[in-house]
Amino acid sequence: MLYPLIRPLLFKTDAENAHEMTLKMLDLSHQLQLSGLVAGKVGRNPVKAMGLTFPNPVGLAAGLDKNGDHIDALAALGFGFIEIGTVTPRPQDGNPKPRLFRVPEHQGIINRMGFNNKGVDALLQNVRQSRFKGILGINIGKNATTPIEQAKDDYLICLDKVYECASYVTVNISSPNTKNLRQLQQADELSDLLLALKNRQSRLADQYGRYVPLAVKIAPDLDDEQIDAIGRLLMQHQLDAVIATNTTLSRSEIAGHPLENEAGGLSGAPVRERSTQLIRKLARTLDGALPIIGVGGILCGEDAKEKIDAGATLVQLYSGLIYRGPELIAECAKALQAR
Repeated sequence: MLYPLIRPLLFKTDAENAHEMTLKMLDLSHQLQLSGLVAGKVGRNPVKAMGLTFPNPVGLAAGLDKNGDHIDALAALGFGFIEIGTVTPRPQDGNPKPRLFRVPEHQGIINRMGFNNKGVDALLQNVRQSRFKGILGINIGKNATTPIEQAKDDYLICLDKVYECASYVTVNISSPNTKNLRQLQQADELSDLLLALKNRQSRLADQYGRYVPLAVKIAPDLDDEQIDAIGRLLMQHQLDAVIATNTTLSRSEIAGHPLENEAGGLSGAPVRERSTQLIRKLARTLDGALPIIGVGGILCGEDAKEKIDAGATLVQLYSGLIYRGPELIAECAKALQAR
């Protein structure tokens, strides 16, 4: 479609600036009612998960639209669901620039954004102003200045605020770019956090008369014992879904590349196999107790099928969109339609 024509220009531009330019162009194409030309047609392929019915199983991963500034334009591309965030209680600038790097030789991206966002109140204002009536996930995290011992408070603040507007809420405990955040994946700390969130979810469901599912997003850098322990905790606390996976700290897939030692999480094609292997192991532990949303290195329809075959119910895209553009959405949806 149109993206292959403009990608060379975008790739000559600083990665973070190109990201913002692309989103502004999507907004413009939506305003001009040209989204169909940009992305192609996506057929209906309803999938039920978390008590929700998704019009198709291909979603947008968190991170691309951190503040919910572009919900309507992104939804018009044909996604079955949109996830915005990660959002924190208070606005924060994130890590110093540059903090986003392309690794085109490997179709990868390294980022150390650090949850840069305008804060939960600004995100909610954008959600309320959008016209989108589909499935909207809101991904929540903790502020960088909040001590890890008090992280639970930040998650509860965000859950309280976003509950009314979200179709589901994702608890991000796996970003490698907020100091000590992945510590929350340890069994004792994770159990304490999940208990608090589930108790609050129950109270909010009573308050609003509506049950909003809770998902947890985990890292790809977990060993078999950790995967099994996390899976059992998710079942014990009756979480509604798990998103697997976030970015990796491993550099084995891009060894020898000039950016190999650049700090941050690596996404895109280099994380595909690692993510899929984790999904396969996690699916064995969960044995259908809760759905897995597969994300990590999906750059074609076959990659999406691979995640589903490994045990995922839904998939999400992010880095693949940078390399393939919006046509990837329809390609993945078509590949999964044939199942």
